[in-house]
Order: sequence, then structure tokens, then C-alpha cells
Amino acid sequence: MSYGPVPSRRCLLSQLPQHELRDKVRFLGCVTSYSPTTGTLTLEHSYPQDSHVKVYLDVKLLLQSLNREQTDVGQWLHVIGYITSIQKPSRKDLVPECWGVGVQALVLWKAEELDLATYEASF
Repeated sequence: MSYGPVPSRRCLLSQLPQHELRDKVRFLGCVTSYSPTTGTLTLEHSYPQDSHVKVYLDVKLLLQSLNREQTDVGQWLHVIGYITSIQKPSRKDLVPECWGVGVQALVLWKAEELDLATYEASF
């Protein structure tokens, strides 16, 4: 029996709403906004094309090591963290419906030399 940390589950950002609260996940996302007052990065990755999920990434645990480059809009990041909330679309008449997923970041790093098509095809 292992007493080490639980491994993360690699998934697409669009698959996060299919997970359970407190699941440890690893995914890739693009920064669309950063709020320094709340310590929250908003990440998106529109793959597959009809998916509409936003991740609200709590980075408060990482503030001492977080650098400006990691909070730049358009920056792609790899993230390992725990799902803290899953919010279904609030109104059915909104198109497109958008899921909101809260994640507590444990580790994040910049995706360097990213071949997005190859990454997406790996799923």
C-alpha cells in the first residue's frame, strides 16, 4: 500500500466538468485574465471546438513563485491542482453554454515550445 500523494489525472480542460470535486487533475490552458486582488487566473482551451469551459484557477498558494510571464494573457500553462467547484451553465437559453470549474493550483509552469495540434491529438 502506497502512502504517497495521489497521482493527477491528465485531461483536456474541456473534460474537467466530468470529474468529481477534490479530484487531482493535470491539464493545459490559455490565460484569458488575471485578478491580482483575488489571486485568480482564468484559463480556457476551446478544444474540441464546441466546448465552452472556463477554469478559475486559485493561485494563492503559488504567489511567492508566480512570475509576470505566467499571468500574461495568451500564455499557455500546464497545471496540476485539485477541483474545488464545478458550476453548470446557469441558463439554458444562453448560447454557448459555459461551464465554470474552480481549481486550486498546486503547480503550474509555462508551456514552452508547445505543439498544440499534437497535444490535442494525444487525447
